[in-house]
Amino acid sequence: MVTNMGDNRHTRPCRRKIHLRLSMNQRMSVLILLIAFSILIAGGFLVAFIWSVKKGQYDDDYTPSVRMLFDDKPVSGKKSSLLPKQ
Repeated sequence: MVTNMGDNRHTRPCRRKIHLRLSMNQRMSVLILLIAFSILIAGGFLVAFIWSVKKGQYDDDYTPSVRMLFDDKPVSGKKSSLLPKQ
């Protein structure tokens, strides 16, 4: 029988296999921790959004200032004096 004395990978487990040997309870606890953390982050974004809406972050300040530049609809029966004469 020939053995390789320098090759000891068969006597000790590989590091990758150690991570796969976690019990089901340990895997589920990590999953529950990640779900709880993601709900916490989502709640933070929701609070930030509600705060920004209450502070007027999404109010439209630009449109009212340029509304006078838009063309008005002509009133029926009257011709606008701004239209070119034909």
